Amino acid sequence: MEGSVRCSANYVPLTPLSFLERAAAVYGDRVSIIQDDLRFTWRETRERCLRLASALDCLGISRGDVVAVLAPNIPSMCELHFGVPMTGGILCTLNTRHDSAMLSVLIRHSEAKVIFVDHQLLEVGQGALRLLAKDQTNLPHLIILSEPGESLSSENNYETLLRTANSQFNIKWPLDECDPISLNYTSGTTSRPKGVIFTHRGAYLNSIAAILLNDITTMPVYLWTVPMFHCNGWCFIWGIAAQGGTNVCLRNVSAKGIFNGIHLHKVTHMGGAPTVLNMIINAPLSDRKPLPGKVTVATGGAPPPQTVLFQMEDLGFHVIHSYGLTETYGPATVCVWKPDWDALPSEDRAKLKSRQGLQHLCIEELDVKDPVTMKSVPADGKAIGEVMFRGNTVMAGYYKDNDETNKAFAGGWFRSGDLAVRHADGYIKLKDRAKDIIISGGENISTVEVESVLFSHPAVLEAAVVGRPDDYWGETPCAFVKLKDGARASSEEIIIFCRANLPHYMAPRTVIFEDLPKTSTGKVEKFVLREKVKALGSHFRTSGSKL
Repeated sequence: MEGSVRCSANYVPLTPLSFLERAAAVYGDRVSIIQDDLRFTWRETRERCLRLASALDCLGISRGDVVAVLAPNIPSMCELHFGVPMTGGILCTLNTRHDSAMLSVLIRHSEAKVIFVDHQLLEVGQGALRLLAKDQTNLPHLIILSEPGESLSSENNYETLLRTANSQFNIKWPLDECDPISLNYTSGTTSRPKGVIFTHRGAYLNSIAAILLNDITTMPVYLWTVPMFHCNGWCFIWGIAAQGGTNVCLRNVSAKGIFNGIHLHKVTHMGGAPTVLNMIINAPLSDRKPLPGKVTVATGGAPPPQTVLFQMEDLGFHVIHSYGLTETYGPATVCVWKPDWDALPSEDRAKLKSRQGLQHLCIEELDVKDPVTMKSVPADGKAIGEVMFRGNTVMAGYYKDNDETNKAFAGGWFRSGDLAVRHADGYIKLKDRAKDIIISGGENISTVEVESVLFSHPAVLEAAVVGRPDDYWGETPCAFVKLKDGARASSEEIIIFCRANLPHYMAPRTVIFEDLPKTSTGKVEKFVLREKVKALGSHFRTSGSKL
């Protein structure tokens, strides 16, 4: 063959919009979305998305324009993931737990021209717009998302907008598969989250990866407990369309709602952070219902305690452990299960499943490296390095922030900020966030390991560990603990328990009982806890003990 091989003349850019086209053609009469009594088929969903795109086009949205949305897991949120990109626009999904001040910062930074706001979040959304109005003349056009089936009379109502729009809209397919499809701000564990740019190509590939790594076959029934605003629902919104599945929307996530949804709709798949799994295993017997069949649960977002994985298995759930970041479109690794592990004792199985595993098929490279020398650490399960990625499902960069983008990709790899070890079989296991590691008397303490022991205490429902200032040791572990309903335990009992299961220097010196502050994706807001322990002052100074 002479010359270089190039894409053929009929090359078409990869985009998850093609998943909706296929779903409408192949699974047209199958139910696509369910919420309460509301049902749409895939054919109806495609028509609604075309109407949405047409309405946005009439509002002046064109290629490269940002459209924001502030909404929980509702049908219109699914539709926006297709309707906005159909115009060439970029979808920006906002965290529903942000206050008006934070939302105003993100709306200003994104330069959104239109914002969709759920009616239950209208007060906080309008508050953000009022703050913007103080120093910004061009405010985004506000459209209100009402309850399914309910139509408000105002012209800025979502259903009114769709009714009057054209269902024959000509889709504006991406000119380049590296064009942006969405803008995702990081979860809010920093004071000013960064805007992560997803491309059509990356979203397409990660949607396929999500299907493969979670064993999602044709026509699944997916229960929405993962926030759709988080990494575009880990790319499952597009992935479920690819398989002609049914989206079961939960506006509010509760253990009772999860069991009811699974039982009523014969759910086959769902996902959630370890906090959701914890909610399930601690559900009152009155809220539980028998599973109609195998329910596969994708978990990630934070390292799951081994005891939680073990108890989920006991309830009949099949848990698949993934790991990733907003910058990797959500899940980037999976703990691939090996059949010979089935014969191991349950505790050993849970320990293996708690590892973050290997990269999925659409991530080109995963490594654990020394962040200074950029050399791979030994695969001995002991040497700690930083988790780094390369591939098509790594973000295009941070929106309007070249300095942070260059810092994140220094050395030619995306630097996750997560610390891990690599085992001899290639599987990685997270030890901590670089910023969360506790250095006590020169020893590195993994808060993840301490939290895992705390979770194994029979009275503990939730736990998080941060470093408390110490005049002698530098810092010592401080545990924030929430007990199970009706359970009792003293701080001394918790400390003694940890010392029996950990080296003494790793055991908490302080235990505080209270509810844990969390992001809406289930991550504990450790920066809030660190501020609390700073206010407590030095453990050595207040206790007078060097032990």
